[in-house]
Parts: sequence; C-alpha cells; structure tokens
Amino acid sequence: MPQGTSSVAEGLPCDIDELRTLFLFEKLSDSQLAWLCERGRVIEAEPGMVIVEGEPAKLFLVLLSGEVAVIKRVQGVDVEISRTGHRGVYGGAWNAYLGERVPQTYPQSLRALRPSRFFVLDADQFSFLMRDWFPMAVHLLEGLFFGLRNLQETVGQRERLLALGALSAGLTHELNNPAAAAVRATAGLRERVAGMRHKLGLIAGGAYDKGALTTLIRLQEEAAERVAKAPTLSPLETSDREDELSDWFDDHGIESGWDVAPVFVQAGLGVGWLDQVAELVGDENLPSAVRWLGYTVETELLMNEIEDSTTRVSTLVGAAKQYSQLDRAPFQTVDIHDLLKSTLVMLGRKIGDGVRVVKDFDRSLAPIAVYAAELNQVWTNLIDNAVSAMGGTGTLTIRTWGDDEAVTVEIGDTGPGIPAEIVGRIFEPFFTTKPVGEGTGLGLDISWRIVVNKHHGDLRVVSSTPGDTRFQVRLPRTPPADTTDAALPADTTLPADAAPA
Repeated sequence: MPQGTSSVAEGLPCDIDELRTLFLFEKLSDSQLAWLCERGRVIEAEPGMVIVEGEPAKLFLVLLSGEVAVIKRVQGVDVEISRTGHRGVYGGAWNAYLGERVPQTYPQSLRALRPSRFFVLDADQFSFLMRDWFPMAVHLLEGLFFGLRNLQETVGQRERLLALGALSAGLTHELNNPAAAAVRATAGLRERVAGMRHKLGLIAGGAYDKGALTTLIRLQEEAAERVAKAPTLSPLETSDREDELSDWFDDHGIESGWDVAPVFVQAGLGVGWLDQVAELVGDENLPSAVRWLGYTVETELLMNEIEDSTTRVSTLVGAAKQYSQLDRAPFQTVDIHDLLKSTLVMLGRKIGDGVRVVKDFDRSLAPIAVYAAELNQVWTNLIDNAVSAMGGTGTLTIRTWGDDEAVTVEIGDTGPGIPAEIVGRIFEPFFTTKPVGEGTGLGLDISWRIVVNKHHGDLRVVSSTPGDTRFQVRLPRTPPADTTDAALPADTTLPADAAPA
C-alpha cells in the first residue's frame, strides 16, 4: 500500500436519515435512500490516504464527517490543492457513468486529515444509479463533457492552424527580403561583369603597357581586399566622403564622378588611396583605371550582398526546421536556447522593431530531454501574448537558469499586466482577455497542458504588475516516464462541489 495509506474499517451500518441530511441526497425519495444503503456502505478512515491518484477508480465517496484534503502529484511531489470538512463533498469515481470513453482512474488523491467517515458506493453501482435515476441529466452531462472536449480539440486545432498561417506569412515575408536582394544584386553583378569584359577588351587592345597593367592588377587586388575591411560610417560621414570624392574626380577630369563616388566610399577607399592610384597609372590612364577599379569594387560589394542574402535565407530555413522539428524525433535531447532562438526568428515580423528583445541566457545549462516541437508552441504562445500585451512597443525579456532538478525559462514583458481578479483564470480553457475574434482562450491552456501534463513541469505567473509581467516555465531534468508521442490527456479535474472544493 502507498505510504501514508489510511487504515479503513468497513461494514459500518448505513443510516438513511443521515444520508438525507446531505445536500447531495436531500431530494431523493425514501426508496432511493434505501437503495443506497442496501448497495453502499459506510467506512471509517484514520488519517492517511483514502484513494490514490492514478489507481483504478473503484469507489465513489461522500464525506459524512471528519476532514479531507485533495492531493495532486506534480513532478513526483504530492501537492495539497484544497481541504474541507464540509459534509456531503464527494470525489473518487464520480465520472464512472461515462464508461470506458474516459480513463477510469482517480484524478486526484484524497487524504483523511483526521478520523473521518465516508459513505461509499462501488463505481459500477454509481454508474447504474446515474443512468437509471437521472437519464436526462446523464445525457446532458455527457453532451457537456464530450462536447466541451471536442470543442476544445477543434478550436485548439484551428488556433494552431491560424498560428501556423501567421508564422508562414511572417516567414514568407522574411524570406522575400533577402531573396529579392539577392536577385537585385545578381542583376547588378551581371551588368558590372559585362562592363569589366568591355574594359578588358580595351586593355587587351593595348591601352596599357605591361608595367601599367601590372600596376592596375595590383591595385585591383588591393581594392578587393579593402572592401572586406571597409569601416561602417554614419549617414553624415558617408555624405561628406561622397562629396569629397566627387570633388576629387572633378579636379582630375573624370566624368560622372558623382556616380562612382558612393561605390568607393562604401568600399572604404578615400582621396588618399586615389592619389596613389593617380601617381601610379598617370593622368592619361586615370579615368579608365578608376572605372576599372570601380567595376572591381562594385563586383565585390554585390557578391558580398548576395552572400549575405543567401546566408540570411539559409538561416531562416534552419530556424524554421528547428522550430518545426522537421524530420526529428518527437522526444529528444536539445539545447533549450536553440528552441527559444528559432521561435524568436519565426516571430521576428510579429515582434517588430518597436520591441526590444533582451536575451539573458545561462549558457552553462546542459541539454535537456523534452518534446521539442511542442515546447516551441509554448514559447510561441507566451511570446505572442507578451508582444500583444505591449502593443508593439516595450521590452521582451527572456531569461534562463537552472539547478540540479530543473531548467527554468522566464518570459517577461513591460505591458500593462494582468488584472489581479483574473490572474487565477488565465489558464482556463476558452478564457481570454483579447477582444472578440482575436483570441480563443486556448493558448495558455494548451501551454499548461504541454508543460504540466506532458513534461511534468510547472507553468505559472510570478509577477503581473504594470511594466513587469513574467511567466515562468519550469522543466524537470528527469524525463517524464511516458515519452511516447501520445495525445495530451483530457482534463480530469473535479466538478464544482466535488471533494473538496
């Protein structure tokens, strides 16, 4: 028997008059109360566990006297949810009438805090009672239970599809920018290469002697090297240097110098370097040498732009694969920071330029075994909510740290905060603070299920004040016992007035 299991004495007499005093049975007839006493029994329990979470649900219990507590197991630790001594509260196999369509196990443990008495009915008898005495109520409850569950699954799938659509649109937009830049740079590169071929034909025609050609080639290599080392200039500095180079070109008789000046400035080539070029190639060859060197610099700059653009595309594709966990096992050991970074990339367009992202990562954290794709859904929901709360302006802070038992991820924003009166409801299915049509109220519910039910972790709000709202996700380092890719379990919480509220 589990540690702390109560010593139970069975076979005590059942008193119809006592049952009649309970709110649960007060409307029953004498014959119905007699039926309960004939098929049920009264038990006495010493302090300790009366029923244990996860075990087959065989008994429906009603408190006659004493005091009990509801216990929920979280990360292998028994957590007391509530306690009561109110006569008539019930628990145990309360959903036996739903049959095999739902798991028939105890959703929580029930502990007697002091010597207590219970009226007990076997699960099959309770199921018969409900269907025989209250057929209409059973149909209504079944419709409510399964209808709500189906609605939750359908809306949840719809929400995931909408989120996927939004992410796809954002990713397409992000991919389009570097792809378009690469196309433009390729077209420009084709023109410059054509110009270089034309100049090469002139050079081959004898415009330069051997010594001048050798010098020009050396200057070409030097210009190409300087492109990679070009400093970053402010707009004002860039404008001043372009004016300076345009004046230099005019002074040296080079037509349309204003057109080539920006290219030399972008490559970090200034008047001093051009003075050396003029001295080496001579005034006669200077205009053609400048144009040749300009083509060289432009070619290098365009190739750099193509490289940057294609690298950006590759990075986005890599982030998308990391985010979706494409071609990867559902349960795997990953660096939690890789998941966070890929989510930030996917949400880059949603976050926008008005939100400053602060990443305070503990890089010493060891990889952890998780359902990676589903955790990315958690990060998406939390970050999306944070950005929405800030209205596109503020600071999004993501922190990570860990200890011997768990890894913690904290996502904070500088929005208006969650009103105190609704903080306790934000993880409820279909509860949302967003305007009609903008939220289904399932994002946090789904996140809670992924973290708590599937990873045996914890998701909570640790602060919710104007300018400081923080959610913490705590993931145990020990992998959950069930690492199959099973669907998330359905809710098994007790109904209103169930033992104990």
